[in-house]
Amino acid sequence: MADGELCFTSATRLAAMISRREVSPVEVVTAVLARAERLQPILNIFAMLRAEQAMDSARAAEAAVMGGGALGPLHGVPITIKDNVAIGGVPMRNGSLSSLDFVPDLDATVTARVRAAGAIPIGTTTLPEFAHKVLTDSPVYGITRNPYDLARTPGGSSGGASAALAAGVAPLAIGSDGGGSIRCPASCAGVAGLKATLGRIPFEQFPDSFVNYAAVGPMTRLVGDLPLLLSVMSGPQIDDPYSYAVEKFTPKPAIEPARGLRVAWIESFGDVRPEAEVGALAKRAVQLLADQGADVEAVTTPIFNAVFDTYVVIATTAHAARLEAVAARWGEKITASLRQSIARGLSYSAADWQRASDRRSVLFRAVQRLFENYDVLVTPTMNAPPVGLDAGGSIESQMYAEWAGYLYPFNLTGNPALSVPCGFTAGGLPVGLQLIGAYHDEQRLIDVAQVIESAGDWSGRRPAC
Repeated sequence: MADGELCFTSATRLAAMISRREVSPVEVVTAVLARAERLQPILNIFAMLRAEQAMDSARAAEAAVMGGGALGPLHGVPITIKDNVAIGGVPMRNGSLSSLDFVPDLDATVTARVRAAGAIPIGTTTLPEFAHKVLTDSPVYGITRNPYDLARTPGGSSGGASAALAAGVAPLAIGSDGGGSIRCPASCAGVAGLKATLGRIPFEQFPDSFVNYAAVGPMTRLVGDLPLLLSVMSGPQIDDPYSYAVEKFTPKPAIEPARGLRVAWIESFGDVRPEAEVGALAKRAVQLLADQGADVEAVTTPIFNAVFDTYVVIATTAHAARLEAVAARWGEKITASLRQSIARGLSYSAADWQRASDRRSVLFRAVQRLFENYDVLVTPTMNAPPVGLDAGGSIESQMYAEWAGYLYPFNLTGNPALSVPCGFTAGGLPVGLQLIGAYHDEQRLIDVAQVIESAGDWSGRRPAC
């Protein structure tokens, strides 16, 4: 197989080929690193490309294959890890000048799990400073670009991860999502991304385990690789209380998953509405489900209308509590929109925060009631295609933009939500469709996403770079 094809081969197939000795881990990692080194000056994907360490791991993986022992489910498969997920002994800078010298002692749980499964981390990917917005640029790493249009963003905050996947630099990525930061970049770069149910994947790095709205999660070039990576990342962990009662994910794909599926198509969340071309592509994808036997109902509900106000209080007060001292010390060296978020968070009272938390509970209960009548909620992932790199510096334009208004409600409720590509605009820009499920119903979302991916005419498209 040619190196170019290796770079766009699914993780599931690569793992199978490696175990059958049809291709070696050294060949795979060599091909991926060559592509990474060529594209890094163009796309700015990596916070740190760890080529030497990846090749050492590839040679060890190849020796294990030749030794004939048991192999993990990801044995020899390259993966990228976002620069806010710990790799023991590797700098984790969070895109901030304030963290240049921070080196975690230990792997995050998800890092340890993918490594134990045989995956080979090839580097850490870029993010905005402390993952605070839906664009990917930072004082440390600069601007990350979209492989489909270098003048546009790959989304954020897992923008390095999404750009790497789309460009054929590793088939798997670990991202994080505190307000759409997996789903936004998945949509912008034409890849798949899953924010799993709260607790399905442990996130012990989050400072407050009991008021959590953020998650680490799998991002993949193809939907079919999501269950493989999710099965490795998921399962209880002693430091995450939400993970205690959640079982490890075991893939159990359905036969004809669209037949009889009860789908709620929700086109708008109050003032958040899709641009015409995005709306048309999303509706076409929903029609694909109907054509395969789904019962689709257009639904209008007011429950999402005021979520912006609730989320902003919760997210900005978190920034203020954790980063006020950092901003005071580093001043204008901190990204302007993050400084604005911290200042806004400091303007709220404890009573404001509690009222927002109470509204979060009301939203949670209202969303769960929807699943009494529907199996899946469907929205556009974003209300527009990927925006330009100069989207402005305010909180509203970068952090909690209307552009991303379909995303953060499900951080607050904890429901699983997946972005799957649903086509390209006339200008060649990717568009995603968001699928939201009941708690712990990731398998259904993956099954439905695979229906959409396989039924559409866009899944084999690649960027020109």
